[in-house]
Amino acid sequence: MNPTSPIRKIYQGVADRRQMFRLFDRHALRPDRWRNDDSALFAGEWFEIARPEHDHMLDILPPLFMRGDMFAMREFLTDSVTSIFFALTIDGRIRYFHGYCDLFDRGSPERMKAAIVERESWPVKTMTHEERLEHIWSSTHDDYRGYAGERWQPEHRGKRTLLVYGRGRTELKLLDELTHEEIAAKLPVHLRHLPLKTAA
Repeated sequence: MNPTSPIRKIYQGVADRRQMFRLFDRHALRPDRWRNDDSALFAGEWFEIARPEHDHMLDILPPLFMRGDMFAMREFLTDSVTSIFFALTIDGRIRYFHGYCDLFDRGSPERMKAAIVERESWPVKTMTHEERLEHIWSSTHDDYRGYAGERWQPEHRGKRTLLVYGRGRTELKLLDELTHEEIAAKLPVHLRHLPLKTAA
């Protein structure tokens, strides 16, 4: 269990079925996949889906548990992390979400539910800096994202990287070191000009 994994929104908008399956394992190219405890990579990640995707996942297998507005997948992604699907009433309408919760941490589904409702109840449509980076990572094709390898300084190895285009050249950069201009260029137009909210 990794109790310090933050609860975080990783995709803006409603993911369709193709996007949903891509987001389930957006860390597919990570180094040493499955050789380490990957729980911290996934625990706390969430995004919005539509009702057909929610119902499709409910029909795949009998759930591990159902509690009113949520159910858990029986198959675990890691030793203790599994998918939780939510049907939550926010501002008077039902919306659907997927999140990864570490079930060794007994209260994690309820905390994720509360975090989703709080985040999606913001009165003004904004994005935090971290949400911008997560959306860029989630929506970038595998061919253009990766992880820092042996050619990088030891302190950067294993960190997420992206190909960045600018001024006639292509550069591989750490995701966390993108400039405001590079972030804006990689966001879809409808997200590019949203106000920046400081994370609480």
